[in-house]
This record gives sequence, structure tokens and C-alpha cells, in this order.
Amino acid sequence: MLEFSKYSYKSEDDLKLRINNILDNSFENIDKKEALRLIFSFIDLTTLEGSDTDKKVAQLCKKALSFKEKYKTIPNVAAICVYPTLVKIAKDNLQNSKISVASVAGAFPGGQSPISIKIVEVKYAIEQGADEIDMVISRGKLIEGKFDVVFDEIKAIKNACNDIHLKVILETGELKTVENIRKASELAINAGADFIKTSTGKINPAATETAFVVMLDTIKEYYEKTGKMIGIKPAGGIRESDEALKYFCLVKEILGEKWLNKNYFRIGASSLADNVFNDILNLQ
Repeated sequence: MLEFSKYSYKSEDDLKLRINNILDNSFENIDKKEALRLIFSFIDLTTLEGSDTDKKVAQLCKKALSFKEKYKTIPNVAAICVYPTLVKIAKDNLQNSKISVASVAGAFPGGQSPISIKIVEVKYAIEQGADEIDMVISRGKLIEGKFDVVFDEIKAIKNACNDIHLKVILETGELKTVENIRKASELAINAGADFIKTSTGKINPAATETAFVVMLDTIKEYYEKTGKMIGIKPAGGIRESDEALKYFCLVKEILGEKWLNKNYFRIGASSLADNVFNDILNLQ
């Protein structure tokens, strides 16, 4: 297991000041049209409601496919993200496309189930055709300081995934402190996460720039020590293009341009795709 350094921030205000400096220097200097095209290709188009139906998921898949049909130079979104029971519907409707099917699994969104139950659900989602799994950590256990439990659960789910990509949701809004977010990031990466993800989108605050930068710093340190790239996914509450562009700039400036592809950067959203698509067309 990699031993991380004690990565400390003088205060959250200092962290926010650093974020503002990065965005002030980067935001106005990017090619906005090209950045939005890339962002569109990073989107995990998501529906995670108790009222989701086969028809709703089929319609979401049709919507995902329709963007490229309307405008050939705009790439497809990266994935459709649904509950395990709806994976097969998504998979059937996305045949012969390059859009992946991601599934939340492992007692999403609360994480309050025994690990044996979580693993059964993860395996079910994969059997149904999931290309990627988005799991949640046990936030209560982490807050209690039971770090071994959190690590072992992530490791067990990663083992169940085999070669299927695993995104580990930290739910940073519940972790609250920089120290907890940093610790959760370290545990997830050491336990085998392919991505770390901010939020379920079910609580407020969801994605925040401060939590995101703590996660980016952890990924950067891991990469500098091991040479292995870990992906990042902000999710929850990102609706407008300018919001997505800020996360784009933070990744670009902290991790570098080689993270600016769907293999290492995703954005979880439900309404963002329409807004980005329309803004790209308006910039033609």
C-alpha cells in the first residue's frame, strides 16, 4: 500500500484562494468551443430515480444517440448511468454505439448494507452487461475512523469487478472536512479504484471545487510516486457549461492535458448535456 505524505492545507480559505487563482489564469485562456466538445464526450448521462422505468431509460439512450445524429462533429457522451435493474435495457438500446453503460451498485446511495450484499449487487450489474461500476464508500465507517473497513470493502468490490472499471464515490458533502476527503481519496486509490468520484448527487452539497481539488491533489501525488493515472469524476449539481468548464480547467492545470479524455475524466450529470450541446452549436 502506498504511504501518502501528510498533505496539509493551511485553511479552507487558502484552498479557495488557490482555486480562484487557477481559474483566473486558465478560464479565459482556453479554447471554449474545443473544451466544451471534450466536456460533452466526458458526460455520464444519468438517471437515478426511484421512478425510473424501462421506457425512461430507453428514451435516455435514444437521447444520447441523437446528439451525434443531429451534429456529426460532436462526439457521443461517454456513458449512460442507471440502476442495476435497468442495465440490460440500456445495453440493448446502445448496441453498436461507443457509449458505455455504467451502473451504481453496492447499496447506492447510502452504502448501509453488509459487504456480502454489496458484492452480490455489483456482480448482478456486471452480469446484466454493465461496463463500469459506480460504488459508494461507507461514509459512517470512515467518519468513525474505521479506515480498514472502508479499504477492505472497496478492495472486495474491486475484486468482484475484475477488469470492469470501478468508480468510487466518496460523497464529499457528508465527509465535510478536507482531512476526511483526503483520507477517503487515499483509501479508494490504494484499494484499487480506477476513478474517484465526488458525489451521489443525492445530497447537498454535491460536487464542490474545494473537494475536487483535494481529490486532484491526491491523484497527482499518487501519479508522481507510481506513474499510474487514476480517473476523476465530479457529479451532482453540475448543470451549466461554465460550471463544467471550471472543473475542466482545474483538471487541466493540476493534472495536465493527458487527463482530458473520457478514460480519466468524467462528469456525472442529467441536464448538463443539453446545455453543453446548445452552447457548442451557438459557438459555431
